[in-house]
Amino acid sequence: MINQPLHFAPYLKSVIWGGERIAPFKGIVTDQKQIGESWELSAVPGHVSVVDRGPHKGESLTDLIARYGADLVGEDNFKRYGTAFPLLIKIIDAQSDLSVQVHPDDALAKARHNSPGKTEMWHIIDAAPGTKIYTGLNTAITPEEYERRVADNTIMDVIAAYDSAPGKTFFLPAGRIHAIGGGNLLAEIQQTSDITYRIYDYDRRDKDGNPRELHTELAKDAIDYTVYPDYESHPEDSLLASCQYFDVRRLQLYGSEAAATPVDHPRDSFTIIICLDGEAEITDETAAPGESFRITRGDTLLFPATMRHLAVRGTATLLTVQA
Repeated sequence: MINQPLHFAPYLKSVIWGGERIAPFKGIVTDQKQIGESWELSAVPGHVSVVDRGPHKGESLTDLIARYGADLVGEDNFKRYGTAFPLLIKIIDAQSDLSVQVHPDDALAKARHNSPGKTEMWHIIDAAPGTKIYTGLNTAITPEEYERRVADNTIMDVIAAYDSAPGKTFFLPAGRIHAIGGGNLLAEIQQTSDITYRIYDYDRRDKDGNPRELHTELAKDAIDYTVYPDYESHPEDSLLASCQYFDVRRLQLYGSEAAATPVDHPRDSFTIIICLDGEAEITDETAAPGESFRITRGDTLLFPATMRHLAVRGTATLLTVQA
């Protein structure tokens, strides 16, 4: 039985578009520069998360799943994914625009890469004035026109643009063209997949003066060319996104004197809790009285499926995630 939350050492990734906000957001002191991504929870080969505190310190996520199975991930997830952890959690800091990208769906990714596809979502933590999110098509185009627009640098003309702001959410099913505009700090929840097709990169050059590789032909068959009326999510309650891969909810806590807020468990699943601001105490209502766990801004905790009755109290903004 595993009945303690798990905290993992983040993988901090420096990239040409990265900024300087992730380290202070997470309370990390480092000389590393241009940190564009913090992989909070990952089972991607080569970057599998390792517990960095508590009784399981030094153990990897995949080793823990192999040992505890359904007790950690839930019966349904264990039947569906086996010892593969289904989600990848990131914090992303874009100092400049990211490349325009698309991700393949499960069928295409399986055929081409023997991998799951990538459906994901973004929740904006902070955004500089004038910051944009680019997602979806604003005009119907054919695959042939897509290729032409990539070649003549007009592809951005047909991609929908949205003003970004803290608290906004964008759901990105596999196949949807998208790009994070410079100035955004956001949380990304996605399938466990590192497959990205780069469509357009503003003719940027690397440190050696070479253009970054584009995947024009691979992306051509992965794109959903449907034009939708709106690509921004407009949740009416705490549920920000729900699909076959994940449920994501936002909880706003207004003080420790308020009644504890239950964490909904609609799925037979582990629960990931990400603290976007403030701090909170998380209690397992089925555990011994007084046992609680603290989470502060920038922290991500993984609660095993055995801890099914969580409640939170504090002054904080939290995201809760289940698979």
